[in-house]
Amino acid sequence: MKTKIYFFIALFTAPLVLFANVMASHENDPPNRKFKVVLDAGHGGDDGGNSYGGVREKDVALKVTMALGKKLEAHADIEVIYTRKTDVFIPLWKRADIANKAQADLFVSIHCNAFKKESANGNETWVLGLRRSNENLDVVMKENSVILLEDDYEENYDGFDPNDPSSYATSVLTQEIYMEDSIDLAAMIQNNFASNVKRTNRGVKQNVFAVLRQSYMPSVLVEIGFLSNTSERNYLTSTNGEKAVTVSIYDGIIAYKQNRDINVSTISEGQKASSSSAVAIEPVSSKAVYKVQIAASSKALAPKPNNFKKLPLISREKEGDIYRYFTGETNSLEKASELRELAVNKGYKTAFIVIIENGTRRRL
Repeated sequence: MKTKIYFFIALFTAPLVLFANVMASHENDPPNRKFKVVLDAGHGGDDGGNSYGGVREKDVALKVTMALGKKLEAHADIEVIYTRKTDVFIPLWKRADIANKAQADLFVSIHCNAFKKESANGNETWVLGLRRSNENLDVVMKENSVILLEDDYEENYDGFDPNDPSSYATSVLTQEIYMEDSIDLAAMIQNNFASNVKRTNRGVKQNVFAVLRQSYMPSVLVEIGFLSNTSERNYLTSTNGEKAVTVSIYDGIIAYKQNRDINVSTISEGQKASSSSAVAIEPVSSKAVYKVQIAASSKALAPKPNNFKKLPLISREKEGDIYRYFTGETNSLEKASELRELAVNKGYKTAFIVIIENGTRRRL
């Protein structure tokens, strides 16, 4: 009995130990440390992924990945790390391990979709989570099935079985701290797809992809389009299509990095007020509105103060399958800072300020 207890303790604490080591290592980063992006071209080698009309997913994913990496490498302050640069098979756990050992800031995995109905089309970006539908589960199980090609997969994935739906109800606690950043990046990529690629925007979605499950940094899996759709397959393999997809992901990464570099701590100490149970909300300005984001989830909760520890002026926005929850609405950065502090004191430790101006929302 004791042996079983020790086994389960090790099973659930091992990821946490690795997570803690990654976090601790970042605390000692030099000021000039480069922003590290791990690019993961899906499939490879004996694992061709989806294949339609002579076009293989592994080839399209690698081509887009290399083009994306070249654009990112043009930035002196960005370091690009590839899980593969050639047509080789890399186990899913190894892809995540490469990112973890590099202490990466982002993990971006690139894939192509497919469905039994040729009419299915568009692009979607996935983050780790437990929300699923039958259609979504089909996509996830297909991408995870490559695990079965690996030796000792049960050991490498803590008994995770890609063919067993019950395995998808696993713990994702070690990734929760990165959930918001992952959703932010995913939303930026999807918005760019809508502007540049101009095909069906299937939104930001959540599920348990093995490669995201084992990476300990903000991570997304991008399905750039459906190879099972003839029109979309031709588009993805065209020069214009490849460029539009690559630019969309690239712009999303750059925008994410720029937003990440903006720090709320730049608000002077004189502007900050002590938290209180009541926060005055000033009239909304037509130029800029500040809100405090307190949560992001696949669950749709009523935007009422009683559901959010009685924080004031709760609002909700839906983006793909994800709901974002906010408190407050003010044209004063000082008041927004004050409200953020209140949210943090009430338990929303990752709360942050967003600014909404001219219809565009960005994180501060």
